[in-house]
Amino acid sequence: MKTFVLTALALLAVLCLADPLFAQATGPNATGLGTPYSGAGFGAALAIIGAGIGFGRIGGSALESMARQPEVAPRIFTAMLIIGALLEGATFFALVICIIMALK
Repeated sequence: MKTFVLTALALLAVLCLADPLFAQATGPNATGLGTPYSGAGFGAALAIIGAGIGFGRIGGSALESMARQPEVAPRIFTAMLIIGALLEGATFFALVICIIMALK
């Protein structure tokens, strides 16, 4: 858990610092921190982190339950695929919303 927290903090630092470092100073609001791109990047990162956690929990729980009851493994596998597809759809929706908000 400690590694995950450190990784999340490092990712947050990279997302917050990358936009101002590579921004070109043109216009009145050229700091980089107030642009919609930094917010969209932060939102996309949160969506991907959440999806990664969700996929990990789905896979771990499914494998654990298959190990405990091998006779119901095909039903568990089918349910795992359906839930994974729904999670992937929600993640893509969040990423599309982030892209749309960045382009507005």
